[in-house]
Amino acid sequence: MCNAIVPAEDTLSERLFHSTIQSLELFGIYLGKRLGLYKVLEKSGAMTPGDLARAAGLHERYAREWLEQQAVAGFLVVDQQHADSAMRRYVLPTEHTGVLAKDDDPAHVAPFAQMIVGIAAALPEVVDAYRSGKGVDYEKYGVDFRQGQGAINRPAFRQDLVEDWIPAIPDLHDYLASTDGARIADVGCGEGWSTMALANAYPKAQVVGYDLDRASIVAASEYAESNGTTAAFYQRDAADMAADGPFDLILILESLHDMSQPTKALSALRSALTPQGSVVVVDERVAETFTAPGDDIERMMYGWSISHCLPVAMSDSPSEAIGTAIRPETVRNCAVNAGFMNVEFLPIENELFRFYRLRA
Repeated sequence: MCNAIVPAEDTLSERLFHSTIQSLELFGIYLGKRLGLYKVLEKSGAMTPGDLARAAGLHERYAREWLEQQAVAGFLVVDQQHADSAMRRYVLPTEHTGVLAKDDDPAHVAPFAQMIVGIAAALPEVVDAYRSGKGVDYEKYGVDFRQGQGAINRPAFRQDLVEDWIPAIPDLHDYLASTDGARIADVGCGEGWSTMALANAYPKAQVVGYDLDRASIVAASEYAESNGTTAAFYQRDAADMAADGPFDLILILESLHDMSQPTKALSALRSALTPQGSVVVVDERVAETFTAPGDDIERMMYGWSISHCLPVAMSDSPSEAIGTAIRPETVRNCAVNAGFMNVEFLPIENELFRFYRLRA
């Protein structure tokens, strides 16, 4: 493919060389996710290329190359690696099933590959946006990004949200659990995993998910129907929700930084609350102030920001153009300017997220 010499250690060249390897391995994970190969391997155990091809509906030559690449990368284990290529048997190790195959496992980070592919498809639009100063509509990132984003948050939104995060606010949790007709709005709900979890955890409450993206609302509605969940979903801008209130709880899960006008949205949501209601914001745990070079979390968040979150936020004009590196002071300023007099930083431990409770 190329004649590049492996760079010396401890150089930027070496770092980019290894980044290229890791990017290509993400493409392999993408293929495994989209073609359902990890789930077939999890279910079937050791498989030859022919076994996988028949079970997954693949051409055998592609199945063999993918299996060999996955074994070389260390994702799969191969028996009798010196045997004829058609007879080697490949296994998905138990310790890798959560990461690659189990959708609700806390370790399931394989959907990052789908998000990366979605961003790659939209990069020409992003290039144009950098030159024009305009933005890129969320839909331009396609089904891969949408599904990847829904899947990467699914474990936390189905489990941590209702088992840890909301219960860490005892008065709110108790009210939602005990009050007939309590109302919850999940704003920026995406494919609806958080909304459905809330509906299941608080069966006395009415739970509604809102999102601007029509494809996300269609997917969420289909998931809710197939899972027998009572949550309802609507395509709507947060700024237009006041008429749907009042709500006892409005959740904004990792989407405030994606909004073009978050202050305006928070002001509208304040108008949609009951007198004692709360807006709970969950967003990125970036550094409190800009620091360079940054740690891994900061590097990842800026990576999403330059390629997706900032262009999406700038797709409407005017835009506050926050980007993914949404710092606590930014959230506080948005909330105060939207009329919230009580901005509480919640003491919930999480490596990726910060938690805020806003009350009028």
